[in-house]
Amino acid sequence: MTAGTFVLWFVTAVMSISLITLPVSVETQLVSVALVLIAMAIIKMLRLSGPWRLIALALGTAVVLRYVYWRTTSTLPPINQPENFIPGLMVYMAEMYSVFMLFLSLFVVAAPIPPRPPRPEEDPQDLPHVDVFVPTYNEDAGLLANTLAACLAIDYPPEKLKVWLLDDGGTVQKRNSDDPESAQEAEKRYRELQALCASLGAIYLTRERNQHAKAGNLNNGMAFSSGELIVVFDADHAPARDFLRETVGYFREDPKLFLVQTPHFFLNPDPVERNLRTFTLMPSENEMFYGMIQRGLDKWNAAFFCGSAAVLSRKALETTGGFSGVSITEDCETAIELHSRGWNSVYVDKPLIAGLQPATFASFIGQRSRWAQGMMQILRYRFPPLKRGLSLPQRFCYMSSTLFWLFPFPRAMFLIAPLFYLFLDLEIFTASGGEFLAYTLTYMAVNLMMQNYMYGFYRWPWISELYEYVQTVHLLPAVISVMINPSKPTFKVTAKDESIAQSRLSEISLPFFVIFFVLVVAVGVTIWRIYAEPYRADLTLVVGGWNLLNLLIAGCALGVVSERSSKRQTQRVSIKRRCEVEVNGQILPGTIEDVSVSGARIRVFGALPDTLGGGSHGMVRFKPGRPVGGDSMPVDIRNVERVGNGAAIGCQFAPTSALHFSLISDLVFANSDQWSAIQQSRRRNPGVLRGTYYFIKIALFQTQRGLYYLFRAKVGRKEQTAQQLQSAAR
Repeated sequence: MTAGTFVLWFVTAVMSISLITLPVSVETQLVSVALVLIAMAIIKMLRLSGPWRLIALALGTAVVLRYVYWRTTSTLPPINQPENFIPGLMVYMAEMYSVFMLFLSLFVVAAPIPPRPPRPEEDPQDLPHVDVFVPTYNEDAGLLANTLAACLAIDYPPEKLKVWLLDDGGTVQKRNSDDPESAQEAEKRYRELQALCASLGAIYLTRERNQHAKAGNLNNGMAFSSGELIVVFDADHAPARDFLRETVGYFREDPKLFLVQTPHFFLNPDPVERNLRTFTLMPSENEMFYGMIQRGLDKWNAAFFCGSAAVLSRKALETTGGFSGVSITEDCETAIELHSRGWNSVYVDKPLIAGLQPATFASFIGQRSRWAQGMMQILRYRFPPLKRGLSLPQRFCYMSSTLFWLFPFPRAMFLIAPLFYLFLDLEIFTASGGEFLAYTLTYMAVNLMMQNYMYGFYRWPWISELYEYVQTVHLLPAVISVMINPSKPTFKVTAKDESIAQSRLSEISLPFFVIFFVLVVAVGVTIWRIYAEPYRADLTLVVGGWNLLNLLIAGCALGVVSERSSKRQTQRVSIKRRCEVEVNGQILPGTIEDVSVSGARIRVFGALPDTLGGGSHGMVRFKPGRPVGGDSMPVDIRNVERVGNGAAIGCQFAPTSALHFSLISDLVFANSDQWSAIQQSRRRNPGVLRGTYYFIKIALFQTQRGLYYLFRAKVGRKEQTAQQLQSAAR
């Protein structure tokens, strides 16, 4: 830093502190913040970027710091009133955590790296040898067949590409289990997957014992392979043909590169999106991380390994003894260790794989619990702020990534804070209604504006609050347990091939209904206190409004835990592929209009055979993008809809050989551009006001739906009990 730059920074800092600490009236505070909001709104509406983006964020930051100063100096209860001071301090600490995480987010994403351009064509002679690892534990053979077929279809010289299925479900330890049933299942799996790999052209590998979970499985794969680069795909993550074409070239440009990470794109909605029916309307929850935060981390050379859809340098991994396995999140832990040793990373913001998310809310919570516990282990064992070898920006970035998972604590405090006053008459926040309006509500408005400014095309207003709330209820005890005993958590595979045949309440939904009804009672207490204590009506209205906001989010969560039935596991992808459909010897020309891993919708033309209908069988022929040894796929016809001079046929694939899985892969996974198109179709920024209106509308509807599911479940249990009593009487 030059002397002139330091002087400018120092003068700016002094002026900012002077403004932030300047004593002003409530009216002046309101007018000042209103002007800031107007300025930020104008910058946003005019879509000004570059320095203007930083100016808008700086204006918002000044308001946040002003709130922090007021909150710290004027609102804490007296220390000689411990019944007020202790809960008041807890709420204050929760707010300061949120402000600190906001500032870390600003550091990370204020000016993220733009998406990288497509890679130029590489000379095949210069390409390195690549080993593709697909670790698996208990996934179905059909799911693995689709992934392996997509891996083998990657556009890369075949002599330089090896695909490995690393099976931890058929280890010698499991096949020799003392439980005969488990041993028999492991033996069956071992032989089935061996045959699958042989038919597809992949390499099957298992090991003696299940040690160190996924990290140990990957390290075992390293011991038997020799490629210069290692690609890792989860068992349900199938790559597009251009995956290696878009990634391997970076390693030739930077000899100290250890990682090229790509985003995780999902073909199916997560349980929140499915139950709220928002999957096609708004960006998916993970898009904020992969679309913005990882690009921000990439700017500071801190983009980290996310466990799949990544290319890693064998040379770099060998310096640390392979993948780290101290925590249950081996991916981020491995990245921290390699970054601290001077290795670099690159993030390519283009969806090059398509995967599956957990289908049920319970599986979703299990997955997030593992992430949260793993990050707490990293915070305990690696402690990024003091990790030797990391640059200062990398320390901030890893702090942001790990400390984020402490959100259950402040989220729980924000939930119960209004109840301290409404139920127990504790004053944990000493301020008048006017001060609350001038400082707290304006701070919340500016915070919403800043979040929308940074993430508006990737996360709509209040959606983050909903996701944090639905996770908090079950993540809070999980995070506390790992803090008490860091070595207790063990790696658990997330189930992603589940299905929900009937609409029902989630098996872990009870706490959400209990919380909802407590908040409803608090609304009644608010009304009673306004009537009984009119001299405190302004304070009661403020606290009641806070509780009402919590009730809105809690009501929306009732819809989240009310599981909708799902006819299909994955979302259909629109394509246009000419084909022929053969039914009972008659051939019909047609077009494949949309497709998933399980089936397709085909528009056929011409005179239809009388036998064409649901329940019949046929063959679909189309030209694959690359030679796979055939072009015919057996299908079961589920439904036929007469349209114009033809029909729309709903087909279910009936694969029986490696060729058929290769054809499915060619249809669904070959073209990554279709996934980018799906992402872009959802990236709309509604703004703070429209986004808030949209969330309120969703929340009110989902509250009704959740209560209906609860009523239906109670009626169902009563009927079941009555039937059992009648059976017993007979």
